[in-house]
Amino acid sequence: MKFTLSWLGQYLSFDGLTAAQLADRLTMLGLEVEAVQELHAGLEAVKTAKVLSVRKHPDADRLTLCDVEVGDKILPIVCGAPNVRPGLVTAIALPGAKLPGGMEIKKAKVRGQVSEGMLCSFKELGISEAGSGIVELDPALASGLPLAEALELRDTMIEVDLTPNRADCASVLGIAREVAGFSGQQVRCPVQSLPAFTPQTEFSVRIAEPELCPRYAARRLVGVTVKPSPWWLQRLLLAVGMRPINNIVDITNFVMLEYGQPLHAFDYAKIAGKAIVVRRPLAGETNFTTLDNAECSLEPDTLMICDANKPVAVAGVMGGLNSEVDETTTEILLESACFNPVSVRRTARRLNLTSEASYRFERGVNPEGVTEALERAAQLICELAGATAAEGIDLYPGKKEPLQLELRVKRVNSLLGTSLSGGEIAACLRGIGFPVTEAGEVLNVTVPAFRMDIEREIDLIEEVARLVGYNAIPVTLPVIAMDCPQPEPLRQLRKKIAAALLGLGFYEAVNYSFVAKKHSDQLGLAADDARRRQVALLNPLNDEQAVMRTMLLPSLLDNIRRNLSFQQNDIRLFETGKVFTFTAPGQQPIERHRLCAVISGGCHPEASPLYFSGQESDFFDLKGAVQALLRELRLTAAVSFATVQGQAEPYAEPGCTLRLLANGQQLGLISKLTREAARAFGIKQDVYFCEIELEPLSLLPAAAKSFSQLNRYPSVRRDIALLVPEQIPAGALLQDILDHSLQHVVYADIFDVYSGKPIEQGMKSVALTVTYRSGEGTLDDETVNGFHEKIVSSLMSRFGGRYREIKETV
Repeated sequence: MKFTLSWLGQYLSFDGLTAAQLADRLTMLGLEVEAVQELHAGLEAVKTAKVLSVRKHPDADRLTLCDVEVGDKILPIVCGAPNVRPGLVTAIALPGAKLPGGMEIKKAKVRGQVSEGMLCSFKELGISEAGSGIVELDPALASGLPLAEALELRDTMIEVDLTPNRADCASVLGIAREVAGFSGQQVRCPVQSLPAFTPQTEFSVRIAEPELCPRYAARRLVGVTVKPSPWWLQRLLLAVGMRPINNIVDITNFVMLEYGQPLHAFDYAKIAGKAIVVRRPLAGETNFTTLDNAECSLEPDTLMICDANKPVAVAGVMGGLNSEVDETTTEILLESACFNPVSVRRTARRLNLTSEASYRFERGVNPEGVTEALERAAQLICELAGATAAEGIDLYPGKKEPLQLELRVKRVNSLLGTSLSGGEIAACLRGIGFPVTEAGEVLNVTVPAFRMDIEREIDLIEEVARLVGYNAIPVTLPVIAMDCPQPEPLRQLRKKIAAALLGLGFYEAVNYSFVAKKHSDQLGLAADDARRRQVALLNPLNDEQAVMRTMLLPSLLDNIRRNLSFQQNDIRLFETGKVFTFTAPGQQPIERHRLCAVISGGCHPEASPLYFSGQESDFFDLKGAVQALLRELRLTAAVSFATVQGQAEPYAEPGCTLRLLANGQQLGLISKLTREAARAFGIKQDVYFCEIELEPLSLLPAAAKSFSQLNRYPSVRRDIALLVPEQIPAGALLQDILDHSLQHVVYADIFDVYSGKPIEQGMKSVALTVTYRSGEGTLDDETVNGFHEKIVSSLMSRFGGRYREIKETV
C-alpha cells in the first residue's frame, strides 16, 4: 500500500512527526514500512518557462528554434517536440541539471545553433510515462518558478507492506485511522453523511448469488464529460505509481485508494435492458474479453456482472471491453459492491488476472463502506466531470449484526504482563474505531465492520498490545525447567545411519512422500499385495504425485534413471523416510520408518582408471556396506543373514537375496533388482538394493562401547592351506576358528579359495591366515605352534581336510 504525506494530511494532522518517525510508529503498530522516498528531489534546476517565439531550424526539418522566457531571462532553445508553440508555458531544464534518467544538461550547439537548456516532457522528468511532447502547464503560471513548487511535486511517498489480515489498511483512510489511534485525533472523512437514494426507475439490479455478493450498490450519473483529470488528481495517482487515464477512471482509482473500496464505471448506454444481474455464467457463456483486451475462458463457478443479455465484468477482478467508458460516454452507471473473498481469489488465480481491485476483494472489503465510497466517487464525478447524480439502488442481502465481544481486563494484563486499567484499554480501542462500553472489569467491545480479522477475545488483546506498544510491555525471562529432553531413539538411529553411509560413499536422497500409482505395476506387485493399497490424495499436484508411498525403492529407482539420463552411471544412493500403509477408509494410515539403499554401475565411482579397473558393483559390495553399517551401529551380533530359496519379492532376482534377521524376525533384505523391474523404470544396468525396517532395528540392543589399550608386543601370523571336500563352505572353516576363541588368536580370515588342476576332483583348497598375539609378552615359536596345531587338528577332524601346504611368516 502506497500513500503520500500530503494525501494523508487531508484527513488528519501529524505536525511534529517527520516521515521517518511516522514510518517507525507504523512499523511498531504492525504495519511494516518498506520504503520512505522523497519524490522528485532532483528537479531543483528545472523551472517553468514561457515560449515567446518559434521558428524553423535552418539545418534540420524536425527541429525548431525557440526564444524562451525564464524569469527575467530570454534563452535560445533548440526543440524537437511537436507541440511547442508561442505562448506555451512548459518546463525547462537549465544547464547543470541532471535529469532522473541520468541525462546531464549542458549549454551546447545543435546543428550549429546554440541551445541553453532543454524543454522537457513529463517522461524525461520522471513524473509520468507521457512522453509524446513537452509539458503543457497552466498558462497563468509565471515563468522562472521551480517546477516542483509550481506543480506541488515536493512530497514523500511511504510504502507499507501489509499482512493479509490487515485489509482495512489497504486505503489511505485506513492508515489515517491507525495514525489517529496513537496521536489522539479524529479522522476527517470526505463524506460526512449519506443522502438517501432516490427511488430508481431507470434501471434494476438483481443478485442471483447472494452468498457470493452480500451487497451491491449502484448510482446513475448523467451529463458526464469524459476528459483528462485535473493536475491535483493526476499528481496523487502518479505519486503512488498509477497511470492517469481520464477523469472517470481516475476518480474510481482515487476513491479505491482512499477508501479501500474498488469501484467500476459502466457506460450506461451499453447496458442492455438497463438491468444489472449478479450471477454465474449461463450455458454458452464461455469466453469474455476484459478491459485490457485479454480473452478469458469462464468456468461455471465464476461470478459475473451481467446486463440483460451478456456478462459485462468479472466480479471483483476486471470490467469488460463491451461496457468500457470512453470519450463518447455521457451517462455512466457507477458500481460499488462487496464480493466473497474466496470466490474472487479463485477466479483471479484461474484467469491469471491480478488488479488493485482483486487485491482488495481477496482480502475482504468493508461491506458497511460500500455506499460511502460510492457517494464520494459520485460527488467527485459531479465536480470534475460536470455530471448530475440521478437515482441509485442499494441491495444488502448479506447484512450481519456487528460482532460483540467481551474483553476481560484481568486477562489482558495476565497475558501481556501489564497493569492497564479498563479505561486505558478502552481508550486504545476507541482510538482505532472500536465502540467500547465499560462494565467493571469487563469491556463490551463492538467489532467494526472494517476489521474482519477480529473474531475472538485474544484478537482484541493483540490489538491492545500493539497499540500500547511492544516496547512498553515489561520484559520477563521465560521459565525453563532444568532438565534434559530424552533423545528420540529413531531420530538418533537415522542420524547414525546417514553418517555411516555417507562415509561409505553413498549420497542421501530426499524424495517426496507423494508418488505415482504406477509404481506398483512397475515392480510387478501381486494384485492382493498390501502395498498396492495406497492412500490417494484428494487434490494431487499431478499424476506423478497422486498417492502416498508404501515403499522407498521406486523413488530411488527414479533417481537412478534421472542420473543415467545425465550420463552419471556410477550411483550409490540411500534414503531414510516414512512409508504409509493403508488401514481403512477415513482412518489415518500407519506410518513406518524405513531405510533403502541402492548401488549401480562402477565399484569405485569417480576413481582413476590408473589405479582401479572398471569393475562393476555386485551383490557383495552392497552386502559389505550393510555389514559395515551394522558394525557402526554395534549390531553385528544382534543381526544375522539368511539365504532365500526362490524369489523373496516379485522385483528381487531369485537366488540372489539375503534376509536380515533378528530374534527370528525379518528386518529387511538385500537383493538384485530383476531385469523386468529395471526395464520398467527405464534402467539398462544392474541395480542392487537393500530395504530395512528401522523401528525394530532401533529396539535391538547395541554392543557396549569398550576401550582396549594398544598391544605393546609383536604379532605372529601363520597361514593354513587345507584340501577339503568341495561341498564344504569356505566360511565354515573360518567360523570354526572364530567360534572356538582360542587364546591369543586376535585375527583370522580367508585369503584364497581354489579348485581345479592340480587339485583332485571333488576337493578344493582353502587358504586361511591366523594372527596370534599376547598382551603379556612376546610369543615364542613353541607356544604359537601349540595353538596352531590345535586349530589345524580341529579343522581336519571336523571337515575331513588335509594339508596342501603350510607357510610361516613372522
